[in-house]
Amino acid sequence: MTHLATPAITGFATGFSLILAIGAQNAFVLRQGLLRQHVFWLCLFCAASDALLIAAGVLGFGALVEAWPRLPLIMALAGAGFLIIYGAMRFHAAIKGAYEMEIAGKSRSLGAVIAIAAAFTWANPHVYLDTLGLIGAISTSYPDWAQRIAFGAGAVTSSFVFFFSLGYGARLLAPIMQKPGAWRVLDVVIGLTMWVIAAGLIRGVVTGSIGG
Repeated sequence: MTHLATPAITGFATGFSLILAIGAQNAFVLRQGLLRQHVFWLCLFCAASDALLIAAGVLGFGALVEAWPRLPLIMALAGAGFLIIYGAMRFHAAIKGAYEMEIAGKSRSLGAVIAIAAAFTWANPHVYLDTLGLIGAISTSYPDWAQRIAFGAGAVTSSFVFFFSLGYGARLLAPIMQKPGAWRVLDVVIGLTMWVIAAGLIRGVVTGSIGG
């Protein structure tokens, strides 16, 4: 079992380091966690999505992009468009300042929450780079399939640990979020995050580093 522990730990550390950066998906999970609405299903959806992509990367389906070379470009443009719109919605909410529902802990329907999470997850070309590309590439350093699977399992575990920790850990900030001003600051930060990520995607398209 010792020979499987090292790749599993490496996979966990690799996956956790890739997902740790604050991105659009993480910001949405944080906001939903503060509302304490649909947290379990949202975290499960995000972690399960990562698991599918990591499994695909480890099993060698990173060649998908080679089969459809325009896919990264399409995903980048779609993702940037969605992030710009969602960021604008958060800025509008901050300007409007009507946070009665948030303070009362009310949220969108489960279907709406999962739909937004799906857009953040599957319309983000960076997630494919991290999972199908980077994690998939690192897994090839383990010629033994048992070790490769252990590496992938470690990476998948990191996603579940991270998302559920973020979603349920957000409630620790709940006392701070009982004032409209705190929600306004959070929405401005999330809006800026969305637009910065969108700008990065558009820059990648323009420079040719995405879809080039």
